[in-house]
Amino acid sequence: MQPHILVIEDNSDVASIVQYELEGAGCAVVTAPDGITGLTWAREQPPHLVILDLGLPDVDGAEITQRLRKTSRVPIIILTAIDAIDSKVGLLAAGADDYLTKPFHPEELVACVKAQLSEQGATATVSLGALEIHTQKRQVTYGGREIELSRQEYALLLLLCRQPGRVYSRAEINQHIWNGTLQRSSNVVDVHMGNLRNKFREFGGHNVLRSVRGVGYALRPPD
Repeated sequence: MQPHILVIEDNSDVASIVQYELEGAGCAVVTAPDGITGLTWAREQPPHLVILDLGLPDVDGAEITQRLRKTSRVPIIILTAIDAIDSKVGLLAAGADDYLTKPFHPEELVACVKAQLSEQGATATVSLGALEIHTQKRQVTYGGREIELSRQEYALLLLLCRQPGRVYSRAEINQHIWNGTLQRSSNVVDVHMGNLRNKFREFGGHNVLRSVRGVGYALRPPD
């Protein structure tokens, strides 16, 4: 099945780049120049995923997210020039599934989209070097050997796979996995990440995950 992607972006140059990269990755892409047009197209032809610019000329991207969430659980990836952690966590709390900070690398965009589609069952496998995630079977293998993960560990791994190399803060992980219910003083994120790292080490994956002291965690991109 060819995934159908709706891009809501008023900058024609950015929209063209996104469309070119995603069509090259096997997706069908339509672009909308403003929020109202995007909402109309989303209602008339529901997409598998929405890529949404935060600064639209007619309706704010955060409001578009909230409107979409009233009737749909379609994955929403925000494009934003904002690089503040609090703003990003706020977007996730409003209903976005992920975000990319402009300027972004095309490979980062494609990886993020594929990971979201895999979580929704629109694609079946995420492959990153020796790591493979078979989403329909909820199976994770490294070097061809299956790794048994808990529900939270699996969710954490899928999150980090959305954008390999990008560091996810503890606050973002809390919002994605635990809906923001963990207290700031909680070490739950660190405990689960430590367990996940140890499981990969048992299979020779010593450098699959990395931690950035005082910031968060990331999945190392394959060489």
